[in-house]
Amino acid sequence: MSRRVPRFRTPLALVLGATLTAPLALTAPAAASGQFTVTALKFTVQAGGRTCTVDADLYRPAGVDRAHPAPAVLATNGFGGSKSDGSTDAIGKAFAQRGYVSLVYSGLGFGESGCLISLDDPTIDGVAAARLIDFLGGSRAADGGTKTDFVALDAPGDPRLGMVGGSYGGAIQLATAAVDQRLDALVPMITWNDLAHSLAPNNVMADGSVPGAFKWQWANGFYLIGEGQPLLQPSLDPSRINSLACLHFVTKACDTVRTLNSGRFPAKQTAELLAYARGVSPVSYLNRVKAPTLLVQGQADSLFNLNEATATYRTLKERGTPTKMIWQSWGHSGGITDQAAGELNLGQGNLETSYVGRRILAWFDRYLDKRNVDTGPAFAYYRDWITDPDGTYATADRVPALSRTLYLSGDGKLVDNRSKVARGSRTYTNWLVPTSHSESSLAGAIGLPDPAPYDTKGTYLDWTSEPLTRTTDVVGAPRATLKVVSPKAERTQHSGDAADKLVLFAKLYDVAPDGTRTLVHRLVAPVRVPDVTQSFTVTLPGIVHRYERGHRLRFVIAASDDAYFGNRGIKPVTVVSAPGDTGVIQLPVID
Repeated sequence: MSRRVPRFRTPLALVLGATLTAPLALTAPAAASGQFTVTALKFTVQAGGRTCTVDADLYRPAGVDRAHPAPAVLATNGFGGSKSDGSTDAIGKAFAQRGYVSLVYSGLGFGESGCLISLDDPTIDGVAAARLIDFLGGSRAADGGTKTDFVALDAPGDPRLGMVGGSYGGAIQLATAAVDQRLDALVPMITWNDLAHSLAPNNVMADGSVPGAFKWQWANGFYLIGEGQPLLQPSLDPSRINSLACLHFVTKACDTVRTLNSGRFPAKQTAELLAYARGVSPVSYLNRVKAPTLLVQGQADSLFNLNEATATYRTLKERGTPTKMIWQSWGHSGGITDQAAGELNLGQGNLETSYVGRRILAWFDRYLDKRNVDTGPAFAYYRDWITDPDGTYATADRVPALSRTLYLSGDGKLVDNRSKVARGSRTYTNWLVPTSHSESSLAGAIGLPDPAPYDTKGTYLDWTSEPLTRTTDVVGAPRATLKVVSPKAERTQHSGDAADKLVLFAKLYDVAPDGTRTLVHRLVAPVRVPDVTQSFTVTLPGIVHRYERGHRLRFVIAASDDAYFGNRGIKPVTVVSAPGDTGVIQLPVID
């Protein structure tokens, strides 16, 4: 029942999307006529020890002036984009048409903006964005002398301001809010919580000290886009050149990618890698984010999956920041056409007629226009099995909890009671090349076909339930607790190089009565087992999926996945089951 969802023609660029539900009561900022003017601006800023130019466009709604000020929206591009790409300038147009002053700019290192690509580092990208907030607040001029006196202010120099954008343009919002408390509302879409996990995910519930499996396809695709800027943008500003060894990124970003590509994780390098990647990630600075935040994450997203937004959501909630979350249908993965009907697409301007669009407008109406409007439920999620566009989103007051437990039986069955577990053991072994396929991460971006997911016999183990006697809706992140036996991995796991630890990939299939298997949104959970002599718990990527009556659940652990780096050397794995000692999988099931 999974529908194809839109991908990014420009990697990490925003192409917004969402679905209809019961309308929220909203109105646009006062006297919005839909008309606006656009002024190209340049700003000279200090960022990361460099002086560089920020290229921006100011969208001013008709009728907005000093006597009739309006709140403002600030936005920037996704990775590889600019202020002029179709998704970024659409933000400026969409909100200017609705009465908001909009400032849209090319992020540092992209388009015609200077400085190096620094992965939305709050001390660099966040500081640069804060200088644009000064402009909107009327306390500084653009190069050439242009100033604003028509943005609504909360205090002198403090504009009534929100930010919206996706992916790279999503993380910048949190980075900016961490260094500048003048932001009043955020809408980060399909972005990350922890780049260390995003690029080398380890889905074991541990302290994060053991890196996971390198997501080489996604990471190297973006790295090449960044380093290929001379081909994409001739006559680069000198502030965008680092060195021959690292052309356009900050040095630590290049060092991180090289470490990941080396396939080695010695302790010192690993600690430095994790410290840098986390230092430029929201996970390290969310305690400083106070602006009300509406998180929107995509279900079809193997780059930044639902768990990333959930981690950010829970942290902000715990710290008392007003926060709500929506799981929409689309993310970075999938095709570039056939968007589900009714999903938000700012290029089409369907804010008022899409569920996510109305939620964004309500968020800004409440926190920017200071209207007493309903901003919607704490949590909402898209259901691709609903054909009526007015009912595709369901809502809840919290993310569903784990509510159903299944057990891994020694005969390959997935059973609902420990007493049904048969004693037994089964073994798989990895090859020196990948033998399982979940996705070709960049296939959708360039319009190439992607083979269906597969696993090669002898290189994986699976456990399958009986046909379901009722429809079962899973909403959230399943969790598996496992114990494996791998003498070869046990001998090498204390070498001092984390790359010698066992790697495996956990995933959950939907098996139809005719045997057709569906790996929901092609999502897998990479694991680098900290200690094979101990049991470990794996959190799978969050999903929203209906298992129809008569279908079966199948849990798989595989030795490899060709979208990731895997084991170093051959490491056979055995799983032993007995009624009193077996693996379990827990599911967040909605009745």
